[in-house]
Amino acid sequence: MDPDRGRAVRRRHKRERQAVVFGLLIAALAVGALGAVAVFTGGIEAPFSRPFTTQEPTPLPVAAPPPCPPDGTLPVAYGEVQVTVLNATDRTGLAGQTAEALAARGFAIASVGNATSAVPGAARISFGPAGVGAAYTLAAHLEGARLVLDERTDASVDLALGTGFVGLLDPGVILLDPSTPLTGQDGCVPLAEAQVSPPPVDAAPEPQPEA
Repeated sequence: MDPDRGRAVRRRHKRERQAVVFGLLIAALAVGALGAVAVFTGGIEAPFSRPFTTQEPTPLPVAAPPPCPPDGTLPVAYGEVQVTVLNATDRTGLAGQTAEALAARGFAIASVGNATSAVPGAARISFGPAGVGAAYTLAAHLEGARLVLDERTDASVDLALGTGFVGLLDPGVILLDPSTPLTGQDGCVPLAEAQVSPPPVDAAPEPQPEA
């Protein structure tokens, strides 16, 4: 056989084998795609019984309901409300500015510092059973403050300012009458039923005016 003709024959056979291999691969891919579409649309059952699952999101902790003020609890005179103001944001000077504004309204500022943990929302007011009246009196000056009962034995309150804090309410919209009992927040429960959590550790031991 002529050498050139032999090489041509071998090249033709090689191309034919390649065409057959590629044809089989394309056919297999097409069959696989059709099968996937059929499983996805429910035309045929999947070859496995375990359903596809997604990880359930971790539920957020549910905040304990605040205590209602006991019947007949009146607003506390501002000068008798001992407030520790804490900055739970990255806004330098926020606690000091807010403490000055509260002092201008007559509140007694115990200290100013930085919170050790983030506070969602506008603010958190922490207090013990003896400070329910003081906490509600202070809360009347803030929009959206969350009340948190702890185990302290005195009537002091801690005000931790959160990322949603925009400032104290205008005095003209604060509805506190010294002779009218305080009204509980929505969802509050009797003081005896309120869940008591460990006392917060946010308070700074020394005043920090630049907080």
